Amino acid sequence: MSTLKNKTIWITGASSGIGEALAYECARHGARLVLSARRKDELERVVAHCEGRDKHIIVGMDLADSNGFTDLADKVWQQTNGVDLLINNAGLSQRALVMDTSLDVHRTIMEINYFGTVALTQAILPLMLERGAGGVITVSSLVGKFTTPLRSAYAASKHAITAYMDSLRAELHDTGLQFTTIYPGFIHTNLTYKALLGDGTEQNTMDRAQKEGMPPEVCASKIMKAYMKGKDEAFVGGKETRAVLLKRLFPKLFAKIVRKAKVT
Repeated sequence: MSTLKNKTIWITGASSGIGEALAYECARHGARLVLSARRKDELERVVAHCEGRDKHIIVGMDLADSNGFTDLADKVWQQTNGVDLLINNAGLSQRALVMDTSLDVHRTIMEINYFGTVALTQAILPLMLERGAGGVITVSSLVGKFTTPLRSAYAASKHAITAYMDSLRAELHDTGLQFTTIYPGFIHTNLTYKALLGDGTEQNTMDRAQKEGMPPEVCASKIMKAYMKGKDEAFVGGKETRAVLLKRLFPKLFAKIVRKAKVT
């Protein structure tokens, strides 16, 4: 994709955080947006602040309830005359020790971060493949490459979606479609407020590391630049992104450091 102007971009989790910043970034470059999240009132707020707001549409959806995604994708495709780029951004985090985390929390996080994302991707892919053009950006996490304490379910879900997208990229490499996976580090968003504790309740506080993280608008700009450059992967954040290379080259050292690292 050489330009975002007049391209139709569907963004999930667009009501706040990275998704909201992506909406502003793409709208600023002239894209037509399909914005999705559970909270339609927040999506209306985002649209109101987007450039060219009259050409954007809102599609309410919950990734935890993916049974109707094929019909939803068909409807959006017809309404927009085709989606050029799907950005899988919606997600749910976790802050709890492994032994304190219920299976229900594991299932909830996997349903949203993995199964819901897979369902929407597979609903839109046949339409993109028929046209022979399009792309998918998936916002994973640095813990999709390694893991830290307090994020067992979240890291597992991000590892899973990373593997799924790697497979898609390999299988569909010659179809004209592009698959870019983004691995953000600490980004200053409200993600940690909604992070689930071991019993399924929300944390309702912002991690210090998150508070001191990269502004979401900077993250959004870097995400779109990576996609426009045709990158398969991009790591976005501060010095925490170096941990990917550290684990690869010095796994024993990484293991010692991560045990004591401030991850909240």
